Amino acid sequence: MIQVHTLALPILVAILFVSTTLAFTSSPPFGNIATCSSTACQVVAGKNTGKGYTPKWTKKETLADKQGSTASLGFENVGLKGTIPVVFRQGNETRTSMAWAGQPLRDVAIQAGQFIQYGCGKGECGTCECMMNGKWVRPCIENVPAAAAGAGDLVIQVKAVKAKSKSSGTFFSIRSFLMGFWNNLLGMIGFVKFRKAARKNWEERKAYEDLVLKRTMEKKLARAREEAAKNGGTNPSPGMA
Repeated sequence: MIQVHTLALPILVAILFVSTTLAFTSSPPFGNIATCSSTACQVVAGKNTGKGYTPKWTKKETLADKQGSTASLGFENVGLKGTIPVVFRQGNETRTSMAWAGQPLRDVAIQAGQFIQYGCGKGECGTCECMMNGKWVRPCIENVPAAAAGAGDLVIQVKAVKAKSKSSGTFFSIRSFLMGFWNNLLGMIGFVKFRKAARKNWEERKAYEDLVLKRTMEKKLARAREEAAKNGGTNPSPGMA
């Protein structure tokens, strides 16, 4: 059985290669799917980002983008109230807001439009740690300190978030095909190795069971001979158990 599977491995690989190639060449890529027609989607025309990919949607403008932000209108004109100016810095970006003493820092970040990556939300994992006035704090449980009132801007340095990789916009690529073929090949090789190991394990277990059965029969025959010798009879035949 093991030798048959080993010899059939190149044939299975060739069949898999041909079938995968036909499947990918016969089906169109996702790039030809119709675009979204909803009003929430805005089509970007004539904008290429490389690799022949044209993005189909763009981020909609926020109210601050359309009517102005705190930088141009001021805090009072955008409806922000508070006694402590809070400044969030993340890389080269800066966002400002106003806050009251004792206000949750998490709410102030949302109010300023500042994204902070959270984990447990209970101040245990440390995912959201930020630098506030030279001290590491966790915004998920931290409040705006009362000592910040009248001390100028409360600066909070937010850890940078890794940029998300851009999609190539195509479902099929040569690299994905080769990786899929390689994974399938490794899977078949692993299957053959597993069958060999299972066969070896079964043979060892069978040999051990046969040895146990042999030793048991020998003990039974020895016990029967002892009983026959005590009773003055003859030795039992090998078929007695």
